[in-house]
Amino acid sequence: MNSELTALTRRIRASLRPSLTHPELAWLWPPLLRLLSRGEPITVTQLATAAARTDAEVRRAMATLSDTEYDAAGRIIGCGLTLRATGHRFTVDESELYTWCALDTLIFPSMLGRTARVESRCPATATPVRLIVTPDEITHLEPTTAVLSLVTPEHCTSVRAAFCEHVHFFASPEDASGKLAEHPASTVLPVPEAHTLARQLAHHPPTDEHPEHQC
Repeated sequence: MNSELTALTRRIRASLRPSLTHPELAWLWPPLLRLLSRGEPITVTQLATAAARTDAEVRRAMATLSDTEYDAAGRIIGCGLTLRATGHRFTVDESELYTWCALDTLIFPSMLGRTARVESRCPATATPVRLIVTPDEITHLEPTTAVLSLVTPEHCTSVRAAFCEHVHFFASPEDASGKLAEHPASTVLPVPEAHTLARQLAHHPPTDEHPEHQC
């Protein structure tokens, strides 16, 4: 990975601390995503059993993730990967799921060890952007000119509002130009480069670099 992409990865990790990328929550993500990928709501007890933790430990961890979605019965139905429809469809096996942002669709196949079919729409033109993402690579990308927009907020109370809502697939760099004009601090990456960044976020533990930028 080139130095610019490495630096961007570090900035994103720093932006999303202390919630999504905090090393003390590393134990939570694998079982949480595996259970959500089944396409059914999950209880705290189910998650605690899968994570080999107590219910109390799970409740404390989930309390730090303020954007987590729950159903009327208090079961978890979304945290990055969600059962509620968004603009980013994420299909694994027979489970039709969704993600909070475009980058999630590139991160989660690697974290789950499963292939996903992804469909999103360019917010500028409504052109469908379709991908097949394996744990290791993108095997299909349509259109091949597609790019992904990223932001690295310095301060936020909601990861979903400050980060996810600005992370989209665009059909081409030209289609993303309006996003760059609207948010000058935005970055636009070709989808293959975004996938390289996503795999770094999925597999390499966060560091304490740049702790001043936190969500």
